[in-house]
Amino acid sequence: MLDHLFLSVSDIERSIRFYEAVLAPLGITARLDYDGKDGPPDHPDLKGFGANGRMFFWLREGVVEGRAVHVGFVANSKAEVEAAYAAAMASGAVDKGAPGARLHYDPDYYAANVMDPDGYSLEFAYKNWQHAR
Repeated sequence: MLDHLFLSVSDIERSIRFYEAVLAPLGITARLDYDGKDGPPDHPDLKGFGANGRMFFWLREGVVEGRAVHVGFVANSKAEVEAAYAAAMASGAVDKGAPGARLHYDPDYYAANVMDPDGYSLEFAYKNWQHAR
C-alpha cells in the first residue's frame, strides 16, 4: 500500500483548484500546506490532500513529465466516479474515457479517465469487489 505520492505541477494554484474540485466527490477533502523550509535542505513546498486522517496526495511546483504518470483514485460508488469525472471536465480536464464499465479488465470495474491540466493521466475507479463487506 502506498503512503504518499508527490506530483510536480507547472502552476500550483491552478492545480490546487483543480484537485480540490476533482477529489471532493471522492471524499478526499482534507488540505494541508507544508513549508519546505521546515524539512531537510532543498525540500519542496507541498500542497497536500487526504482523507480519514491521512495526507497522501501531494502537489509540488516543478518540472512536469505529463504522460509519465497515471494516478488511479478509489471511488466508493459509480456515482462518485461520475461526480469526479464531471468535476474534472468542468475544471479543465481532457476526456480520456467517460464513466462506464471497463470490460477489458472486469465486468465489475467501473471507471472514468481524464488528463489533468499538466497532462497527467487520472482514473476514478469503482471496483465493487473491493468494497464487499
